[in-house]
Amino acid sequence: MRRIFFAMVMMLCVAASDQASATSGELQRHVSFPDWRGYVDDTLALNSMISFKFWHGQGKIRVKVSPRIKSFRIFLNGRRLDTSSMQAGGTYEADISGCAVAGINTLQVSNIEPYGLKNAVEVFIPYPVIIDGSPEEEGIRPEALALIAEIISSDIAHGFPGAQLAVIRNGRLIFSGAWGKTDTTNPNSPKVSRETLYDLASVSKVLTVNYAIQKMASDGLIDVDAKISDILGGDYTALTEKAPYCSVDTKTMREWKSSVTIRDLMCHRAGYPPEIHYHDKNYDLSSFRHSKKAVNQFYTGLDGSNETRAKTFRALLRTPLMYRPRTKILYSDIDYMLLCFIAEKISGQPLDEYLSKNFWRPMGLTHITFNPLKNGFTSGDCAATEIDGNTTTRGIMVKYAGLRDYVLRGEVHDEKAYHSMAGVSGHAGLFSSAEDAAVLLSAMLSGGYGGHKFFSQNVIDMFTAPQDKTSGQWGIGWWREGDYGRVWYFGTQADSGAFGHQGFTGTFVMADPSRNLVLAYFTNKLNIPALMPLSRKKTFAGNWYTASTLGFVPQILGVGMDSGEDVAEELGALIADMAGESLKLIPKGAGKKHPSVQNALSKIDVLKNWAERYGLDEWKEYAEKLRGRI
Repeated sequence: MRRIFFAMVMMLCVAASDQASATSGELQRHVSFPDWRGYVDDTLALNSMISFKFWHGQGKIRVKVSPRIKSFRIFLNGRRLDTSSMQAGGTYEADISGCAVAGINTLQVSNIEPYGLKNAVEVFIPYPVIIDGSPEEEGIRPEALALIAEIISSDIAHGFPGAQLAVIRNGRLIFSGAWGKTDTTNPNSPKVSRETLYDLASVSKVLTVNYAIQKMASDGLIDVDAKISDILGGDYTALTEKAPYCSVDTKTMREWKSSVTIRDLMCHRAGYPPEIHYHDKNYDLSSFRHSKKAVNQFYTGLDGSNETRAKTFRALLRTPLMYRPRTKILYSDIDYMLLCFIAEKISGQPLDEYLSKNFWRPMGLTHITFNPLKNGFTSGDCAATEIDGNTTTRGIMVKYAGLRDYVLRGEVHDEKAYHSMAGVSGHAGLFSSAEDAAVLLSAMLSGGYGGHKFFSQNVIDMFTAPQDKTSGQWGIGWWREGDYGRVWYFGTQADSGAFGHQGFTGTFVMADPSRNLVLAYFTNKLNIPALMPLSRKKTFAGNWYTASTLGFVPQILGVGMDSGEDVAEELGALIADMAGESLKLIPKGAGKKHPSVQNALSKIDVLKNWAERYGLDEWKEYAEKLRGRI
């Protein structure tokens, strides 16, 4: 667990140490009083006060006192700090953990003597970090977490592979759990631990490219409304080819592409098709499904080399749009593959190096990377994904030269990322533990971490705001709750401004600023045998289980939040509903080994155990009735 220990808080919530260093670094606030804005006007009160985001129970600030000062007072959140040890000409470190609150904190520096002294008191305020905490202290009912854990454990007992969950509230890691095995095909594979790496699939989009572009925008290096043609040059519009899915002439296509912006790509409204398999010669561009008869003129190779990655970049430049930009939203991996190269061009660094330098190392994250097998991790450190490699994609049986047909463990599942992008892309490729991903996501609530600034508040607000009044479930790259637009992921208790993303392999991250809540829930739901094929379709068996639905976690987590009520009966009634509803999902003719049946039996087992634990006899009887209907 992540632990930061603080000394005992002295007197009025502050202890000062003499002659502390006062370098500003990348602080949340560095201000001088009086008149911290640098001028005086008729709004006099603001000159003495500054606000900042923090979490309770942690934090140190630095105070630098002018050699000419005689006296002053400091207040934090309405409490006067003990400044008796702060002498003129000194710099002091003050522990504010005793009076910091979760959310907005207000610092006031007043009564400075002599009057009119400039830069009398300088204050240096870092960003908060993540420390350990308990669910009860942060308003999370332990029964809710217990039910989540029981559902996951029961599903695993009935055939589901494994999972990780990390929950942060009010800047505290209050829960971190791991269940199941890293590879169901290997009886000797290790159990999932809190350090196990998961293939994040499309969660990569927000934790890689979004993070990079948000920081560049905050640093003034990029304008999200900049045109792609201005960044990548004339080749972006000149190298446009005809494709079966595009009916407009070359002139119109170049006009369309010349108008595409970074924002358009990040909002999935640039006009690109959902994907193109640049690694498959026979990929059918007219239907976006495999066909032995079709020829893919954008084929670049499939060896996963940096040379092939460079060819893929050229192919992306040539790729035509499918529809006029900004006329609709169509989720596309191509958008984020292209954004990866844009981020690299502007930063002058490979995406993985940029992220490590600017986020992972400053935040102390050690279990997050691209290409784990090339970066110090073994296959045993990673949760396996698809058993048959890439033979099944979204229910479609596929086949192409170079197809991986073995258990994927430590190799990115996404074919485009593996074959065409050397494992490093903006649309997929990131591996992480749930803890590291949750800590990384927590920076979206404060804008930085410790002595490191990542995002301005303006940029956070812009990227997480609704695209427009008709697209409230979309931000810039981020998925939003909006008007119950993503309840399958965020649950019904989430604020409309909750944001996050889901990944195809069974991964999910979510932040709800209104509740100071961050969570990362990862599964490897693809790591069990797919169902027998019907025609060319093959269903991922893991999708039948509650543990794979992702949204059940925040939904149950929200039960009893910030309430002192006993929620055992409420949760019992809820799992009774879930058990009853699970029977409706069983297809006609499904045998007892079918995952839908196993999922229903799992919910019945959870209901029975819950009823026995809390003495809810009616739910125990109901569980037996449901079992008799299967």
